[in-house]
Amino acid sequence: MDMSQYLEVFIEESKEHLQNINHQLLEFEKDVKNLAFVSEIFRSAHTLKGMSATMGFEDLANLTHKMENVLDSIRNNQVAVTTSVVDSIFESVDALEIMVESIANGGDGKHDVSSIVRKLQVIEKGEEALDVQAQAPVSTASVGTYDEFERSILNQSVDQGFNAYEITVCLQATCLLKAARVYMVFEVLEQAGEVIKSLPSVQDLEEEKFDQQFTVVIVTKNEQEEIQQQIMQVSEVEHVHINDITAKAASMEEQLSETQVHQKAQKDTTLPVANEETAVATEQQPANVKQQKAQQGNKTIRVNIDRLDSLMNLFEELVIDRGRLEQISKELNNSELDETVERMSRISGDLQTIILNMRMVPVETVFNRFPRMVRQLAKDLGKQIDLQIIGTETELDRTVIDEIGDPLLHLLRNAIDHGIEMPDVREKNGKKREGTVRLKAYHSGNHVFIDLEDDGAGINRDKVLEKALNKGIVSEKIAKTLTDKQVYELIFASGFSTAEQISDISGRGVGLDVVKNTIESLGGSVTIDSTPGYGSIFSIQLPLTLSIISALLIEMGEERYALPLSSIIETAIVKKEDVLHAHGQKVIDFRGSIIPLLNLKQLFDVPSLKEENDFYSVVIVRKGDKTAGLIVDSFIGQQEIVLKSLGNYLTSAFAISGATILGDGQVALIIDCNALIQ
Repeated sequence: MDMSQYLEVFIEESKEHLQNINHQLLEFEKDVKNLAFVSEIFRSAHTLKGMSATMGFEDLANLTHKMENVLDSIRNNQVAVTTSVVDSIFESVDALEIMVESIANGGDGKHDVSSIVRKLQVIEKGEEALDVQAQAPVSTASVGTYDEFERSILNQSVDQGFNAYEITVCLQATCLLKAARVYMVFEVLEQAGEVIKSLPSVQDLEEEKFDQQFTVVIVTKNEQEEIQQQIMQVSEVEHVHINDITAKAASMEEQLSETQVHQKAQKDTTLPVANEETAVATEQQPANVKQQKAQQGNKTIRVNIDRLDSLMNLFEELVIDRGRLEQISKELNNSELDETVERMSRISGDLQTIILNMRMVPVETVFNRFPRMVRQLAKDLGKQIDLQIIGTETELDRTVIDEIGDPLLHLLRNAIDHGIEMPDVREKNGKKREGTVRLKAYHSGNHVFIDLEDDGAGINRDKVLEKALNKGIVSEKIAKTLTDKQVYELIFASGFSTAEQISDISGRGVGLDVVKNTIESLGGSVTIDSTPGYGSIFSIQLPLTLSIISALLIEMGEERYALPLSSIIETAIVKKEDVLHAHGQKVIDFRGSIIPLLNLKQLFDVPSLKEENDFYSVVIVRKGDKTAGLIVDSFIGQQEIVLKSLGNYLTSAFAISGATILGDGQVALIIDCNALIQ
């Protein structure tokens, strides 16, 4: 059987499973009593093992199998969870990612994992020494944890003469229809008594999201032997273990009253691990979320991104032709043609929205790779970091997503390495030993904003200014006039660094010029704000999409240009007598603020054909907190345009980000407002 046709699906699904394992492992490390995370990791590892074996990647399948054994031992309380145990599992995931990446690049997925396998085997045999820094040993795999309602039911049932049992059912390894067997077991149990709860949850059991065994709590008048015989009559049941918890249930009245007495104290106290009730709630909550995701997943298909790119390219040509038809329609002034073109424009507009939405990807795909990196970096630096990620559902165009990952990674490493202080220093300054780094994404208008905030030492203004003066980036005269924000932005200068020594991790300012250039090449901008002693915030503004944008067409001489609407505040007509001069620069008073005027005809050396008027046509544009006015000959109007690259030969063209083809076939250059204001 030819497996090559399934290779692409295998690679994509493997990456998804590995990402899920990384995420769940990070959550489990925070709360080692919650076995729901281990079950989720086990399921992803089990699926990955099966896929790898089917595709013939034995090394990948074997390593995943060893990892499965360790996870199973953790679930069954045979291995104590320590920091070194979690590190070994993370190391296994790293090796799996290397192998999957090798397969994606056309390799055979081979990788030397002998040392990792030995570590896993040692852990599996229980020879791993207990780490004194471990938060707590894991609890048993039974459903021995109950919420207040369940304890109340069990207690009342025992008072009325019922027996309470924890029943663990193990299905045969060859069982194909596990959900059907679970249904038959539940049917037997419901005839014998009342089911109180199950582990995994009923939804997970129905969706076969479990390995081979599950546990059910039941109250009944029947005896153990009778129930065991009835369950064993269900085909493909390997064995049944029944634990009588009647005596335990009888004592739950006391536990219930203690819970009520200490309820307020538990709310006001922060524990290193979640209590038992929280563990159960956390276990049940993801099941609902997973069920919703599963329902959504049934309505989706995988599409090669190259096909979406081809679809977008064809639609871009359609947009150009649409502009041409609209222009012809205006020239001919035919009502029937006008009506047809208007309808076509409306339909193509709807089609444009659908295609753009198809290309939108949640920033979660980028953000998901950061927690693992932060964990390792904090460990290497001896720091304590709390990474908070907000707004992962915010969507961006795939092209923007592909480019934004590295700049964000660099900013994040800078924040941890040079923003957050060492725990002892933070404690001395009256802060928590654990530093907080917050990554937040949100929509605002036609832009997406990504804020990276830390509560570290902030940026030292005097130190930045001193370095800038030494390197000749600014003169002493200019330095005296700079605001705090303008000083902070000096760290984006090429080669700028305030680090005393070069770090292989990062340095505040090292490479930040590359970060800024990458973001601005995407039509975005980045700003900095900082409070010494309290932290810094980097705010990135990005366009929703790069392919088709709304623009204002302007005219200068016989040439036409396009200005992206996302950069424009408004247009204005300014009398020449209202124009002022400051430091040899034309300026105007715009709503109480003095802003500079730039004459685009002079900047782009456009021949002047029209007679001079007594007023200027001005477009007010903004970049971050900077504003400027652009003098043009006239405004043509708003239009949807297709952004086309100028190619490798024209990359150095000043303040031009691309070009577009207008309806009459002429080419209009697209002005880069960021470069102009800079």
